[in-house]
Amino acid sequence: MKIARTGDWLTARIGDELVMMSARQGVYLGLTEVGARVWELLETESELDRICRALEGEFEVAPDVCRAEVTVFVEDMVDRGVVTVDAT
Repeated sequence: MKIARTGDWLTARIGDELVMMSARQGVYLGLTEVGARVWELLETESELDRICRALEGEFEVAPDVCRAEVTVFVEDMVDRGVVTVDAT
């Protein structure tokens, strides 16, 4: 599964969190430290497995828990128009 950023999102770090804004959509989002890290990892198109390996190395999280939580996060970001997913 390949994941890529979409849109015109402007971002700013505030501590460990990331604030995002899409001028086109008129939407603001706030991401936690982990969500912000996922966004950073998506600077270039990436795969779910690569993202999870990076997060597992940086945070104390079991592989199955990481994959489940990142999958839910990515699905939410797809619904919000922040990322796209190519299942091929």
